[in-house]
Amino acid sequence: MSTRKTYNCQKCPGYCCSYPLIALTKRDVERLARHFGLSFKAARTKFTAERYGHKYSMRRKKDEHFGGICRFFDTEKRCCTVYAARPATCRSYPGNRCGYYDFLSFERATQDDKEFIATTYNK
Repeated sequence: MSTRKTYNCQKCPGYCCSYPLIALTKRDVERLARHFGLSFKAARTKFTAERYGHKYSMRRKKDEHFGGICRFFDTEKRCCTVYAARPATCRSYPGNRCGYYDFLSFERATQDDKEFIATTYNK
């Protein structure tokens, strides 16, 4: 049985949620509509914007750390408020790489601080 290293996002301030574009699919908007008990049209109007050539992208709000962040990100607790209904891109993140994790790994090695990044191991 192989061991796969995964990310522990508990110490992250929401780096992936701060991307200027969080592209959504029609299915993502439908999931958010169901989550909030809204029609597709109402959810699309309330939660999405057309940006960078994408028909649906997540609306953003101000954030003290990154300037702007996903509208569903709790800026006090630094976590997602719609985790069960989060978009597909968020469900698949970080994929193979996490830019923030890479940055923290570098800082941890440079500062010789073994506790700065927590990782978990799944079998």
